[in-house]
Amino acid sequence: MNSLRMLEQDDESDEAAEVTWEDQQRINSFSKLNTRARNLEEKLQDLKQEKEALDDLATELELADEDEPVLYKVGEAFLHLPLPRALRRLEKDQAEIDAQVSTISGSVTQCETEMKALKVALYAKFGRAINLDD
Repeated sequence: MNSLRMLEQDDESDEAAEVTWEDQQRINSFSKLNTRARNLEEKLQDLKQEKEALDDLATELELADEDEPVLYKVGEAFLHLPLPRALRRLEKDQAEIDAQVSTISGSVTQCETEMKALKVALYAKFGRAINLDD
C-alpha cells in the first residue's frame, strides 16, 4: 500500500538548484567513468581467474614427467609441447597476465579518483538532491 509522509522541515527545499551545462557535463562524465570502472572491474575479475588457472597449471607442471609432452592451451587450441618449453610459455603468459592486471588496476584507480572529485563538486552543489552512489 502506498503511504504518504510529510517531509521534515530540513528536507524541504523551496528552490531546487539549477542544473547548468557544466553541471550536466560533470554528471555525464561521472556516468561514463562509473560505467568504465565497472567494465574494467569485470575484466579484472576475468584476468584474476585466468591467473589462478595459470598458477594451478604451474603447480601441475611441477609434478609432470619431463619425458612426456604437455598439452598446453594456446588461444582456443591445445598443443603438445615439451615440458621445458611449456614452462617457458607459462612464465611468459603469467608475466603478461600480471602486466594486464597491473594496468587495469591502475585504470580503475584513476577512474575512482576522478569520480570522487566529481562527487565532491556535485554533492557540494546539489546536496541530497542527487544520488551518485551505486
